[in-house]
Amino acid sequence: MNITHGLRQALQVNPDGLATVFGSRRRSWREIGERVARLASGFHALGVKTGDRVAILSLNSDRYLEVYLATGWAGAVVVPLNIRWSPLENEDAMRDCRANVLLVDKAFAPIGAALTKVIDGLTLIYADDGDAPEGMLDYEALLRRSDPVADAMPGASDLAGIFYTGGTTGRSKGVMLSHGNLMANAMNALAEGLFGGGAIYLHAAPMFHLANGAAMYSILLSGGSNVIVSGFTPEGVMAAFQNERVTDVLLVPTMIQIMADHPALGSYDTSSVSNIVYGASPISEAVLDRAMAAFPNVQFTQAYGMTELSPIATLLHWNEHIGDGRAKNRHRSAGRASLGCEVRIVDAENRPVPSGTVGEIIARGDNVMMGYWERPEETARAVVDGWMHTGDGGYIDEYGFVFVVDRVKDMIISGGENVYSTEVENALAQHAAVAQCAVFGIPSEQWGEQVHAVVVRKPGADVEAATLIAFCKERIAGYKCPRSVEIRDEPLPLSGAGKILKRELRKPFWENRKRMVS
Repeated sequence: MNITHGLRQALQVNPDGLATVFGSRRRSWREIGERVARLASGFHALGVKTGDRVAILSLNSDRYLEVYLATGWAGAVVVPLNIRWSPLENEDAMRDCRANVLLVDKAFAPIGAALTKVIDGLTLIYADDGDAPEGMLDYEALLRRSDPVADAMPGASDLAGIFYTGGTTGRSKGVMLSHGNLMANAMNALAEGLFGGGAIYLHAAPMFHLANGAAMYSILLSGGSNVIVSGFTPEGVMAAFQNERVTDVLLVPTMIQIMADHPALGSYDTSSVSNIVYGASPISEAVLDRAMAAFPNVQFTQAYGMTELSPIATLLHWNEHIGDGRAKNRHRSAGRASLGCEVRIVDAENRPVPSGTVGEIIARGDNVMMGYWERPEETARAVVDGWMHTGDGGYIDEYGFVFVVDRVKDMIISGGENVYSTEVENALAQHAAVAQCAVFGIPSEQWGEQVHAVVVRKPGADVEAATLIAFCKERIAGYKCPRSVEIRDEPLPLSGAGKILKRELRKPFWENRKRMVS
């Protein structure tokens, strides 16, 4: 099986069924199949060969789904770029994967144009309505002049996509996922009862993000429909619930909080929604309670995992959020290993630890990544004997429920996005007034965690927190930048090996909490 399997199935059994809804545009699977085969042909005409990388930088749209499918149909590799990254970060990713074709929409056309000036041989395709800007190929014109081609039928072990994630060393890493990885995850989710037949799924989370992408592959396999909004707004999502009778959606906890607390929620008919999957970061019990009250007919399911796991490792089903499961505190867990995936806890020597003992969460299965793009040493450290080391600290109880309590990696999850402290520290350290800095996460009611920095000024230097935050925003994505900065003159505490003792710096913010994640 490969990522186009679901499309081939839909073309065979439900060609006239509703495939995509985007604004006023509605397309059947027959139409999507024709467009995907033509777009794959267009990629070939532009010189895209088997294994070549095709990147996309765009807000959500029906064309985004077509690009996911057409790259696989062409035998190429899709590279969804992060719309929240700075131009420099996306330039680095483009250079790293050596993509020779980039699709952009209206929102990111200026960045695409700028990239053509610094990356030789880059072909730009304008994947939006209206006339293509000068120097860009028009997406619809490319389809019109391209004859459909047959599916290239990549194998399960072939590379399907490169999904960039933050780097512990300060540079982003390209997570290589095969066709088999993505299909294993999609099948696991379906076997667990997610995104089943007849589902009308709303793409509200960013389509570059694998959590949403993984749901898309399950929907393709189950024959559901894809309703797409360009980006998350509470009114836009509620309107889609009402107008398109959406049944399923994946949201991050911050989105759920905004929806549950929105004053206009009662003005919309959300009765069609039966399943909300949440993940990417933990949800507070208070927000979960408000969400369950706001959507009383919805079954909430938590998915825990990471891009490197395609991405699901564990699932906490709706019935564990209520009744006996809640009484046993299971609603505070990340659930149990999903079908097709094994999870265990190990110590620093990679030895399994007893039930209830905190260690590092590791996972294995057909969903474990192929590796990091052109980074064999980092791959070898992350995947040991087939087990993916998540960098999260946790324990498993006697019934197999996984509880995440800390992070082994120096990582913050803010608003559902991973932020590696090293990336932020590398940006801060470039400021002339900074002698030392340490970045870590602190609790936030709105974001789960927020990025906090402690900075030691150089002798005689005068710098304010706002200046340092603005300095970071010129170099890294806004969501990675500190939301709060403490400026000191005395040195930061160091270990005997000369490392900054971040746990000591974090301690005042996390005191009296059962876990060091939020």
